[in-house]
Amino acid sequence: MELKTPANFWTKFSIMLVLSVLVGVFFIAILLMSSLNLKFSQAAMSELRQQQIADTFYANLNRINAHHQLMEQNTANLAHVGEILQRGSGQGNATEELAHGLRSALANMPEAYGAEIWYGNADNLQQQRSAYGYRSNAEIHIQPVENLYHVQDWYRRILPEARSENRRPATPHFYWTPAYYKELIDNVVISLTTVMRDSQGAVIGLASTDWRADEIIRLVSRVEVTPGAFAFLLDSENRNLSSLAISSDAPDAQQKIDAIINSQLHSKLTGPLPQSAIISGRLLVAPMQTMPLNINEEDHALFFSRTQAGMIFGVGVPQAEIDAVLLPMRKSNLKIVWLVSALTLGLSGIILLFVANLLNRVHILHTDTLTQLPNREKLLVDLGKANSGTLVLINIDSFKEINDFYGHQCGDHVIGQLASALQTFLDSLPAGSAGRLYRMPADELAIWLPESKNPQGLEQLISALQDVLGALAVSWIEHRIPLNMTLGVATSLQPDGSQQADGQLLTSANIALKSARRNKLSCQVYDPDQKTRESYEHNLVWANRLKKALDEGRIVPYFQPIMDLKTGRIDKFECLARMIDEDGQAISPLEFLAVAKKIRLYRYITRTMVQQCFNRFADNNYEFSLNLSCEDLLDPELMTFIVNSLEQSSIAPRVIFEILESEGIENYSAVRQFIDRVKELGCRIAIDDFGTGYSNFEHLLRLNVDIIKIDGTLVKHLDTDSVAYSVARGIQQFAAGLGMQTVAEYVHSPAILDKVQSLNIDFAQGYHVGKPLATLVTDSDNSLVSAQVLRFNSRR
Repeated sequence: MELKTPANFWTKFSIMLVLSVLVGVFFIAILLMSSLNLKFSQAAMSELRQQQIADTFYANLNRINAHHQLMEQNTANLAHVGEILQRGSGQGNATEELAHGLRSALANMPEAYGAEIWYGNADNLQQQRSAYGYRSNAEIHIQPVENLYHVQDWYRRILPEARSENRRPATPHFYWTPAYYKELIDNVVISLTTVMRDSQGAVIGLASTDWRADEIIRLVSRVEVTPGAFAFLLDSENRNLSSLAISSDAPDAQQKIDAIINSQLHSKLTGPLPQSAIISGRLLVAPMQTMPLNINEEDHALFFSRTQAGMIFGVGVPQAEIDAVLLPMRKSNLKIVWLVSALTLGLSGIILLFVANLLNRVHILHTDTLTQLPNREKLLVDLGKANSGTLVLINIDSFKEINDFYGHQCGDHVIGQLASALQTFLDSLPAGSAGRLYRMPADELAIWLPESKNPQGLEQLISALQDVLGALAVSWIEHRIPLNMTLGVATSLQPDGSQQADGQLLTSANIALKSARRNKLSCQVYDPDQKTRESYEHNLVWANRLKKALDEGRIVPYFQPIMDLKTGRIDKFECLARMIDEDGQAISPLEFLAVAKKIRLYRYITRTMVQQCFNRFADNNYEFSLNLSCEDLLDPELMTFIVNSLEQSSIAPRVIFEILESEGIENYSAVRQFIDRVKELGCRIAIDDFGTGYSNFEHLLRLNVDIIKIDGTLVKHLDTDSVAYSVARGIQQFAAGLGMQTVAEYVHSPAILDKVQSLNIDFAQGYHVGKPLATLVTDSDNSLVSAQVLRFNSRR
């Protein structure tokens, strides 16, 4: 049978949910931090990669501009040669001098494949004079007049601009042509032209050089950025001079060339045109620009800028190769993320499993496995949190008999049925929803209500609860189980109006329950006026004092003399236990023996008494008696110790063991076994306190007793109570008939001593004979009592 507890389920579920959310937040935070770290690292690495590409780009742009500078310088040198030839034209054959000068100039320009010097007016052919030289098979040829530059359209566009200058400008102008095919050189060329001037600065003609395009393409092809990158030059008419021209994959190269041409990069350039490096003396580099370009579904990044020649130099780099440097980082980051995630999830799983196990253990710790009700530990926790309330303990009477007769399964069934009935009862109460039912150890359950009941309210609660319990019918295998309950009730509200702490409710309810069982009541409400708690406190104090006294050897024997009424001499003593307190005062065993039996220290008191008394009487001839309780006689370990101690000494014939008859003797077999063993060693057996309590003449016969000690409650009234006198006489006569000796206890006056002697009792013991002392008091120390005995004997 199980009682469901939704509150516990939702509590555990909430805790696990919160922990799972925390784990999820932590996991997301790790992913976010990793993503941000990767993003930052990629940005830094990408910026570094971009800078590397930019550095490579500018280095190649400078190299190309340096080549353009060389082309401009060579063209300027050719113009200078033409200017010199014009000044000296009157000294010889001008045509031959021009051809010779052109040949010499071209020989000094190994990079140039053609050159022309032109003098004159484009509108008046009679005033024109020119010569053109070109390379062919490592030889320089001079071209006749008919193949002139100035017949070209681009040349005609240059002349008006050159002639518009009325004076020498601060810097020379260089005019770059687009790429075009030249038959004499049999190749695509780019021509570079500048003006020639006389000494007054007037334009006298033009000097031009031809540069093969494939040489420029080879120059561009030397650009290396990434394995898949390509470089290109776009002339002023958007013609592409690219490294792609020598690619082995012609279709792919053509697609890239077309994509570059279609990009119209001239329209996307920003910033001023670069100046000639000839005049400035340094290379002026235009700013690099970038743009994305998709070529055949592959992303590229274009890096481009204007050159000194007004062309566009650019580099196309596959985006995948730019990102390739980030790939190891991404893979490493991914591995780290997976590793950290796996560790986080693993540790989180372990933590969640541990917490779940811990919650389960807490649940088990605070939950009864049979009924799934909270248990005693949970009740203590709840009581510690409560402000006030009422606690009812329900105990099943004779539950052990039910278990023994019907079996433990039946017992569990009874507990389950009772728990269900009590839960139904609790739910029916107005404040029951705030109350709680608990399963206590063994056959107890508890109801806690969060309100302090006054006497009238308690009476109504108890009456209603007893009605429910009285109507409870439990069957087991078609047998009706008779059930009776005992209730112990405690409430925070005390009869005097004060409040009892809830932490004490359980103790108070337990006290009330024990009181009800002891007094055979069906219910008992805790009443502080009964001082039961104070009694418990007293027992605890004495238990601690007794333990400390045993540890420190402050349990010692005191010796009370026993007088032989025939001789008047003291020849035996009864050994009585005393506890010496911290102030050195002797404390009667009445203060601590009951506590010693409850906390199972009595055996240690008996043990230390045996040890000390055996040592005390080892060196004299006195007889002495030791008290043994039924607990002592049924303790095999203690009895073995006593027998061993007797066997190791020679005092057994002087030892008398007094069995406390007032406690009753049930296990005759075990007791008689001990008696027979010690009597074999010479000891004698006395029955103590005979004549009252559980007095039974059967003890005397079955235990083979040697001495009967007549109880003091009879002896102290011998001089005033004839009934006591008659009972004592009957005991003496019975003992004498069986050959047993008798001892009269509590002889506290001369009158009592006379009565004891008149009954022919053998020995007397009491304060009139001698008090218990730490030393042995002999007959010489008590001469008056001895004299009284002797006088009485002489009168007889």
